[in-house]
Amino acid sequence: MAAPDYTDDLRLAHLLADDADSLTQARFRALDLHVMSKPDLTPVTDADQAVEESIRRTLSKARSRDAVTGEEQGTSGHSQRRWIVDPIDGTKNYVRGVPVWATLISLAVDDEVVLGVVSAPALQRRWWASAGQGAWTGRSLMKATECRVSDVRRLEDASFSYSSISGWEDRGLGEDLLALMRRVWRTRAYGDFWSYMLLAEGAVDLAAEPELEVYDMAALDIIVREAGGRFTSLDGRDGPWGGNAIASNGHLHEAGLSFLGSVTDAGDDPDWPRTGPGSVSDLRSRRARTSDEDDPAE
Repeated sequence: MAAPDYTDDLRLAHLLADDADSLTQARFRALDLHVMSKPDLTPVTDADQAVEESIRRTLSKARSRDAVTGEEQGTSGHSQRRWIVDPIDGTKNYVRGVPVWATLISLAVDDEVVLGVVSAPALQRRWWASAGQGAWTGRSLMKATECRVSDVRRLEDASFSYSSISGWEDRGLGEDLLALMRRVWRTRAYGDFWSYMLLAEGAVDLAAEPELEVYDMAALDIIVREAGGRFTSLDGRDGPWGGNAIASNGHLHEAGLSFLGSVTDAGDDPDWPRTGPGSVSDLRSRRARTSDEDDPAE
């Protein structure tokens, strides 16, 4: 049986992204940009709302039977095919005039993401992927370069990207994050979609965030996977459905999970430092000392 062909859907996603780019660029750094706070106290702009409304309007005509999940308007429709939209990923950057933001568009079929487009017009960059067709970056379908993850295999040689430290501290994982940061070669907070696109290109080797929604992740998931990497939740489940994310070039995934997730470090790994600052052993010994100090029986 031939694999499904999503070429027409991918072309449509690019058209949706073109329209979104026009809207977001026109409102970026506009003096009359209207910024509101949502119930979770995150910002939303009139540009976010206009982009999602535009995408939904086009999909209602071009893919009327498909469901849509968007950040601003939730889920509409019922179908095994579901478009997932984040009109502006990086809204806080957008409202401050920082050019690192993007529109994320993806299609999931039976809860498997089969295509994704990430369009960052202020960076003059776009990335996309579809199932079995690889991951690409460029200005158009006809002018594209294939994305491949790096071949870095040791944390000491790895570049790690994240969004902020506070989210990890809120989850009680601040020390775990710092331990990983001490272990890797380089850390940068590129944040949001950009961490994962740099990973797909091989410029970053590991990326993670402690709390995300599916619309934050779906497009990133397939681009990372089609570039040869791995994308899971912090408990190791594949895909963008777990409420958080860790992505890697594949070689470093278990090591990353041993610091931030539920996978323990491999005792038979000869390259894994047993002691020293920034090691898992060091982190655990410090936790044990803290626990003993807090125990009134001691």
